[in-house]
Amino acid sequence: MSFSLGGELLRGSAFINDELEIFKFNIKTHIKAGSLENAEPMGSICPTYCIDDDCIHYLQRTINIAAFCKDFNERTKDMKEGIPIPCRVSVNPDRSYELVMHKPPATFYLKQAAGIQRGAMSPGQEVCGKITLKHLYEIAKLKSEDPPLECMSLEDICKMMVGVAHSCGIEVVKELDPVEYGQFLEERKIIVEDQLKELQEKKEARILRTA
Repeated sequence: MSFSLGGELLRGSAFINDELEIFKFNIKTHIKAGSLENAEPMGSICPTYCIDDDCIHYLQRTINIAAFCKDFNERTKDMKEGIPIPCRVSVNPDRSYELVMHKPPATFYLKQAAGIQRGAMSPGQEVCGKITLKHLYEIAKLKSEDPPLECMSLEDICKMMVGVAHSCGIEVVKELDPVEYGQFLEERKIIVEDQLKELQEKKEARILRTA
């Protein structure tokens, strides 16, 4: 199993005189589709946004881990393993929970459509990939099924996706020539390798300076 390191605890609980006072609270995080095992410590769900141990202890003492894992696995069994799924988990005072899953993040769809694994290191200064307007429209239709976007028009969602694409360094074009784009991607591989090599050299130089 795997949980992302990002997330947000919207409402929490409190310990008063060592007694657990239960409130309803919500968790926002990304969980990768696949085999979720209940042997994993509950704290793994929120490694960065549980401010202290009280929060982790609260989760361990409220949510039914086995039921949660079974529920999540059943609902993602037809998905490709490893796809990040934005999840909203509401834990109720009676220790039950509600799991709402959204479509994968727009950045995931955009990079998949562009045939790349990572966005540009300097968005606005370089193009790391390209997608067509048709790609953008299909992605917008998928994302329109997410509850937060249900009240938005498809046109507005398309405009939003254009902004997300640009923030990743992905250019939106009317048409793409498969041969030319294949050559572009091959050239990008060399550029990315050079960028990663430069980053590694800078990292090693910082380590030497601080040693």
